[in-house]
Amino acid sequence: MSHAGSEPVVGTGSPPYRLTFDGATVTALPGQSVGAALVAAGIVAWRTTRRESRPRGLFCGIGVCFDCLITVDGRPGQRACLVPARDGMRLSAEGGGVGDGGDGDVD
Repeated sequence: MSHAGSEPVVGTGSPPYRLTFDGATVTALPGQSVGAALVAAGIVAWRTTRRESRPRGLFCGIGVCFDCLITVDGRPGQRACLVPARDGMRLSAEGGGVGDGGDGDVD
């Protein structure tokens, strides 16, 4: 099944999006997830585990685990690997104790 034209394609010449992560500007290409944009910007951890405050970021990259939880535009508990980047997004790190208890913390 072809989905040509239904989603933005990375590298199509469209201008990059500007997002903010904890006050810092991050750029994203159309078609990138929030998680991909953060990793491309050198940001590899944006939350910590509850018990031992260990850093977490992308792990599976496909929405199965909950390691990449981030606050997007004031909405906590979003999986960065699944949220498409949009121009003007406000992203912020999540500390320990966030989520609904099903976030996969094992430390």
